Amino acid sequence: MCQFMCAITTRALFLYVSVMSVWRVTSVKQEPIYWLLTILFLPLLVEMIITLKSRRGKYYKWFSPAIFLFLVSIIPSIWILELNYHQDKVNVLECKQLNSWENLLNVITLNDTLGNLTYQSYVKNFNQVLTNVCSNDWIMALHQSLLLLLIVGKWLLPLGGGVTRDELLQLLLIFVGTAADILEFTSETLSDVKEKSSQMVYVILAVWTWSMLQFPLHLAVANSKPDSDGKQGALLSKHSTDIWSIMEALFIQDGPFLLVRLIVMTYFDVFHQMLVFFAIKNFLVVILNLYRLVGICQHFCSRAGRGSAVPCV
Repeated sequence: MCQFMCAITTRALFLYVSVMSVWRVTSVKQEPIYWLLTILFLPLLVEMIITLKSRRGKYYKWFSPAIFLFLVSIIPSIWILELNYHQDKVNVLECKQLNSWENLLNVITLNDTLGNLTYQSYVKNFNQVLTNVCSNDWIMALHQSLLLLLIVGKWLLPLGGGVTRDELLQLLLIFVGTAADILEFTSETLSDVKEKSSQMVYVILAVWTWSMLQFPLHLAVANSKPDSDGKQGALLSKHSTDIWSIMEALFIQDGPFLLVRLIVMTYFDVFHQMLVFFAIKNFLVVILNLYRLVGICQHFCSRAGRGSAVPCV
């Protein structure tokens, strides 16, 4: 029963945030046709029914369909909001920013007293309050909600077959660090190029979308149990977890992030301390992972060469 409730609650949170993102798109674009984005919610609902009915809420070991479909349902809305903000140059002078406690209280305070509010007027005022929030604050809130829900959702969802609680904890810790890096990448890098190149905004959003695809995968911890029997095997089978972690850093996150930051610094001539710091951080991660990959290969080959017929491939 607990697994069932956690599965339902997690997907309900996914749908709630996705609905808020679509509502914001329709509010900004002033076109009801964008409500068609809610069609993207249907696969998540179908997945929930299938998982709860046929698998009794049990999850998969290598892949999380619910998290992947949550990304599918919300990423298009974030793309539309980002492009609208960076290309249309909307006027933000009259909006309400969420950069202090005082501003936050002013945003959530309704103009009328609660005693004089009917349900319709309350909903109307609440809708007006949400609409008046600045576009950049809305976008940042969606980015933050997305990343936090990916972590909390994975925590609440039932464990997949073969995944222990220790492995889940390890995966969640990885997700926390990954989410912080991704949030910094989108917020800082987009602000660096928004006045210089609309094409670069597409590139940054594409790299961001690509980096988000690592969240549905559990390969960083799955099959992570050490080889205790001393038997030799293929390199990929014996060190699949380590190799996947290295490939993830090189080709999904730190490698692409480094490439984008180098382009921003060299081609667009943007230079500031935080950009340089995170570029150096990405470079160190890439170099250390390459060094780690070489060490794994050398160690495997040295073991395979000691009287074993197993090749080093």
